[in-house]
Order: sequence, then structure tokens, then C-alpha cells
Amino acid sequence: WSYKIWELIQDWFNIQIRKLDVENSYFPMFVSKDRLEKEKDHVEGFAPEVAWVTKSGEGDLAAPIAVRPTSETIMYPAFADWIRSHRDLPLKLNQWSNVVRWEFKDPTPFLRTREFLWQEGHTAHASFEDANVMVRQALDLYRRVYEELLAVPVVPGYKTEKEKFAGGHSTTTVEAYVPVAGRAIQGATSHHLGQNFGKMFDINYQDEKGESQIVWQTSWGLTTRTIGVMVMVHGDDTGLVLPPKIAPLQAVIVPIVSKKHPLENFSEYCGGILKSLQDKDIRCKLDDRSIYNPGWKYAHWEQKGVPIRIEVGPRDLENKQVRLVVRFSGEKIDVGVDDLADTIAKKLDEVQQGMFAKALQFRDDHLVKVTEWKDFVPNLELHNLVLTPWCGGEHQDWEEWVKNKSREESLESRGEAGEDDRTATSVAAKTLCIPFDQPELPEGTKCIASGLPATCWVMWGRSY
Repeated sequence: WSYKIWELIQDWFNIQIRKLDVENSYFPMFVSKDRLEKEKDHVEGFAPEVAWVTKSGEGDLAAPIAVRPTSETIMYPAFADWIRSHRDLPLKLNQWSNVVRWEFKDPTPFLRTREFLWQEGHTAHASFEDANVMVRQALDLYRRVYEELLAVPVVPGYKTEKEKFAGGHSTTTVEAYVPVAGRAIQGATSHHLGQNFGKMFDINYQDEKGESQIVWQTSWGLTTRTIGVMVMVHGDDTGLVLPPKIAPLQAVIVPIVSKKHPLENFSEYCGGILKSLQDKDIRCKLDDRSIYNPGWKYAHWEQKGVPIRIEVGPRDLENKQVRLVVRFSGEKIDVGVDDLADTIAKKLDEVQQGMFAKALQFRDDHLVKVTEWKDFVPNLELHNLVLTPWCGGEHQDWEEWVKNKSREESLESRGEAGEDDRTATSVAAKTLCIPFDQPELPEGTKCIASGLPATCWVMWGRSY
């Protein structure tokens, strides 16, 4: 069921990246120790999470081989072979693959798993500016995946120096909010790698003047974490609540059969409904399983989050109608069968918009501005995301101070002595991003932590 959701995301994303002249590709999953360690900052950032293969059958390998935690060090030697001239640029590749990151904190399905599926885009450009355009184009696609497909609002922005991609020049991100936990979660990232990897892997080309230049690069990735975020934002105590655009089934037809009214009485009628919906490209199914009663089927499809259930009973046959039950709102409406396909198509659009509006309202209700430290931790305790004035993303020392101080004050307010270092969900705050959309910053505003002049607003929160 979840893989079908991932396929729908893939289908949409592939169409969008082709418009940007990005080609799909595939590279090996193993990388040698020498290559992985070629970029010092990069490997240090991933070192604790790298899984190593050391044996083949009963014998030891001559040298350990890493299972890819990401593919920069696998793909860029090929870039160095393929790029020779400015005519070879830009080079834009994407691959859909799995990666392994050996998380030692508690793995959580979809959110933090040791193996996950993703797409990773890698591009090379002739200038910093061209690479930067690609970074923002990719990030906007991620915003659209969350907001247009998954109905999850996100905040786009820059990561601080402390939180940026290891070995890169800068990182952009989309950050989501999970209402049930009051926590933020990183949705997807798009990195401007600068020329660092180009230097390490000798990705040089001759420009139009015949002079040797180093490429500017980007990398960007979206994972199956998207599914986990969507589940937590929209799900309820009954089960999944799926946005129609990524629901594997958008509607399910359930005939209300009984001994007096066997399935045969409904077959032709329900078959006609099924065809009319399929002709409208609505993903639907007729649940004609005889081993389950209608009530069991209702609960089953509600749990799986199907947006619309179509109930067909004996009276519906007589009146040439059906009853629609909307998973998101619980709304029940009787609709004539003649214009059913159009009605359902409109209702699916309404549900998609309604789910986004609900999530956006809840997120906005929990996004607050704070300008004094005394209000910071109390707002975290209220499950809020906090916007504060900040002295700049380069101040890693003060960022660490906020993390430690917020943990200390939060534990004190709860009467707790400490927290397990292995926990994946700390009470400490961390920077989520420096939002692109910056509120006005009055002159003379001070950083909430250092007291230095503030240069921007930064968004904090407890995070997964």
C-alpha cells in the first residue's frame, strides 16, 4: 500500500524533473573506502552511519566496502570522466535507489530507518549562479510534493552552518510540522555543493576561452520519510487519512449484500459505476469479496484511508443512486448514478484542498514569534515552532548553547533529571531553518541567545 503511494510520488516527480532536463540513471550501491573518504568533511558527517561489508562468503575482503549512505563519492568519478568541455554542461542526473544509514538511535518506520528509498539528484554547472537556480528549482519541487500531493504545509529556508550538508557550500530545506507530537520534521533538502567535490574528484572542464575550470555542483534528495510525515499529519484514531492525489485507491465501491440481496443483484450496477469512474481516471475498486460482510469492509477501507467509500444498497438500486462517505470529514451524501463520476472528481478536489487547509491552520496556530529567552522554552512546552531573532547561521556556538539550555530548562520544568542520550526525540530545541520568507526585523533587535545584533529570523523546534 505504501509502495503504491511512493510510486505515485515517483510518477509525478519524474514528469517534473524531465521539464528541467534531468535524466534518470543508476549507479552502484557499493563504494570503496578510499573513494568514500576522499572528501574529509563529507565522510566525517556520515561516518557514524556507514555500514561496511567486510566478508564475502567465509573469506575476508582485502578492504572493506561501504554500502552507500549517499552517492556523491560513487557518481562523481564518472562525472570527471564525462565532463571535458563547457559543452558538456550542465549535466543533470537523478537516480531512484535505496541507501543505508545505520541509525543507532531508535529507528522509526518511515521517519528514521536504517535502509530507505529515495531519489537523489546530482548536477554539475558552469557557474555558481546556475547551480543555485537548480538548488531552488529542486527545493520547490519538494515543496510541491508536500503541499500539492501530500497536503502538508512546509516552510522553505536555509539550514544554518551547523545543520548544513557535510562538505557542501549551503543547504536549503522544507520543514514540516507534526501536530500530534508538536514536533518539526525535515521534509527534504537541496544542497549547493560549491566546488568542493569538483576539486576532490578532479571534475574539470575547458571553458569557452580554453581555460581549465572546476564545476559547481548540486545534490538534492527526497525519501520515503514523506509517507511517514503524511501519515502523522493527517491520520486519526481510526487509521490513515489519505490525500486523494496520492491515494492508491481514491474510491472503493461496497455493495451491501445479504441473504435476501445476494451479490449477483448488484454486479451489473456496480460494474457500470466502476467503469464510469475508471473512464474519468479515478483510481477505484469494487470490493466484491464474499467472505467479508459490508461492516468489515467499511472498517477495512477506513483504516487504509481511502478518500471516498461508495455504498450501494437495495434502495440505491431502485433509486439509481449511491451513498458517498468521505473519509476526511465523515460527510455522507446520496448522489444520482448518472453524474456520479463528475461528483466524485469534484469531491476529491474538495478533500485535497480541505486537508491542506486544516493542516495549514493547525501549523500556523503553532508558529509563534519570541523575542525574549524567558518565553522560549514555555512555547516549546506548548508544542510550538518558535521564530526568534538570530545573530546569523554561522554562530554554531550559540546554536549549541540554545540546544543545551532548552534541554536543561525543559527537563527542569518537567521535574526530570535527564534524558537518554540514545533518544531520537530530545526535548532540546534545534534550528530548523532560516526561512526564505523573513518577517520584518526592526532595527536594533537583539539575538535571543547572544544579545548580539540580529541579522535574521530563525525557526526553532523540537524535531525528529
